[in-house]
Amino acid sequence: RSTQTHPMYYLIFSFILQEDTDHNYYTSKTYGPSDPMSKGLWVNIDQMDKDKVKIHGILSNTHRQAARVNLSFDFPFYGHYLREITVATGGFIYTGDVVHRMLTATQYIAPLMANFDPSLSRNSTVIYSDNGTALVVQWDHVHLQDNYSLGSFTFQATLHKTGRIVFAYKEIPVEVSQISSVNHPVKVGLSDAFVLVHKIQQIPNVRRRTIYEYHRVELTKTKITNSTAVEMMPLPTCLQFTSCSSCISSQISFNCSWCHRLNRCSTGFDRHHQDWMDSSCPDEVSVTISSLYIIIPDSDFDMMPADSAVDRVKGTHPLHTGLILGILLVMLIMIAGVLITVYIYHHPTSAASLFLIERRPSRWPAMKFRRGSGHPAYAEVEPVGQEKEGFIESEQC
Repeated sequence: RSTQTHPMYYLIFSFILQEDTDHNYYTSKTYGPSDPMSKGLWVNIDQMDKDKVKIHGILSNTHRQAARVNLSFDFPFYGHYLREITVATGGFIYTGDVVHRMLTATQYIAPLMANFDPSLSRNSTVIYSDNGTALVVQWDHVHLQDNYSLGSFTFQATLHKTGRIVFAYKEIPVEVSQISSVNHPVKVGLSDAFVLVHKIQQIPNVRRRTIYEYHRVELTKTKITNSTAVEMMPLPTCLQFTSCSSCISSQISFNCSWCHRLNRCSTGFDRHHQDWMDSSCPDEVSVTISSLYIIIPDSDFDMMPADSAVDRVKGTHPLHTGLILGILLVMLIMIAGVLITVYIYHHPTSAASLFLIERRPSRWPAMKFRRGSGHPAYAEVEPVGQEKEGFIESEQC
């Protein structure tokens, strides 16, 4: 179409197809099917060097499996440099350090996370290629396990050495918003989290890890169709500053603090959060947390049973008064517990919340990684030894 013939129409049409969004850590731009950039961002693996293209045999023939892939370059993700990622059959890349069964919860790069099962078709493959400056992962002609009749999906994620991330979609037979999330989460975007390690006093040499998601990028699912693409550019973070002067004088969207004990610039909320707290780094940090889930059940508060009080006070008027006061005290404790729970849930970065995160007694109930609706378990293709740590997940209420 000639821009000289229809200049006004062309400009309006292009504006509708492109959308810039600021996600604090990344900016994203979405390109529609008619935008030339959509085709330009799609990487044709067939035209790449055959020696650098790998079809993962196990991932291409299994369901809910994940395999580690070593990168030939340092890939910056939320300001952290990664040399290893984990490719999963479910249309996403896991970026965490420790591989566990709950890969879908946090720390992911998801062009289209869903319940894909490459074993359903001989044409389904999981392909990746590393050319030294970028890694391309392509889920090719994969089907949904719980709805094979919808057709096959073909899409890819490209991780560039600069930190730039591209999602490109070639074949999306149905609206993403219509994909069922009953048996598997459906996500499009990014997530990162920090891990806190707790020692279990009752069991020597065993530690419990709690994962807290501190930021998430959620892309609009309705814009993911055939021949579309999303380009995400990383924004500056405090971690890039290597001196005290450059850190405290930085003018970015984060309030950076310098920790002399670690020689590190940070907001306090990143993958080094454990070190930051253990080293008593600056407590006053200002950062917007998109998702930090802390669950404190009401049962964690000790309450005196009313029956025992009745046995002690039966028969005399003064003790009846004591009984009433005891019941009132229990009610006040219960109300206080509920109010504290509500406050911490809505103020996850408050001093009280962080205090409880660091000092939570091991006797408190923990939500363990488990199989269940919306929380599928992934198995690693090539496990590297037995893990002694127990994993718990702080889930969204």
